[in-house]
Amino acid sequence: MGRSTSRPDGPEEAAMADERKHDLRDDRSRGLLQAYEDDGVAGRIAYFVLDAEPAALVAVHTVVEPQHEGRGIAGALVAEFYAMAAREGVPVVPLCPYAAAWAKRHPEQAPVAPAELVAAAEVQLRERPERW
Repeated sequence: MGRSTSRPDGPEEAAMADERKHDLRDDRSRGLLQAYEDDGVAGRIAYFVLDAEPAALVAVHTVVEPQHEGRGIAGALVAEFYAMAAREGVPVVPLCPYAAAWAKRHPEQAPVAPAELVAAAEVQLRERPERW
């Protein structure tokens, strides 16, 4: 399995991400947004849907396989994760450190989730640790 991405892509990676289109696929039943390249899965965001009103998409981990690092995959995944949430009309709770850092760098694409949703997401994650 790949290494967890803990730092945001730098300017070079961001520029590369703009030039490269990633094959991103959401597998809602498994809670995975995955990036595919020729040889299979290159990276993923593991997430869950918050059991609350309003619902939210909760990013738990962002991982890019070592042989695919430096290609802008993590940034593309997080950008698509926020775009998915926007299309569904729900907020994102970025519990994943990488997703949280990306959101701070892209406030125009990543609205801040209400504090009560963040707290509810943290509780749900603690109550179901077997998945993560």
